Amino acid sequence: MNNLAYLYRGQGRYAEAEPLYLRARAISERVLGREHPLTLISLINLAGLYKSQGRYGEAEPLYLRALEACERVLAASTLTR
Repeated sequence: MNNLAYLYRGQGRYAEAEPLYLRARAISERVLGREHPLTLISLINLAGLYKSQGRYGEAEPLYLRALEACERVLAASTLTR
């Protein structure tokens, strides 16, 4: 789903890409959890779509959420070593 959305984004077919990104993110969050790496990739891809469209106000919070989650996950993994 993410890959098809990525293809549409590359073709400028933003209206078709967005629902696929949203669906992929929702499924990933439900099945894998909010901080799973694949969920964060879905989040970053959606943010990238918004950035491509100049929808910076929508992209920024998604990028920030992904950044904060990555920092938490990495910090937790270094504590367990």
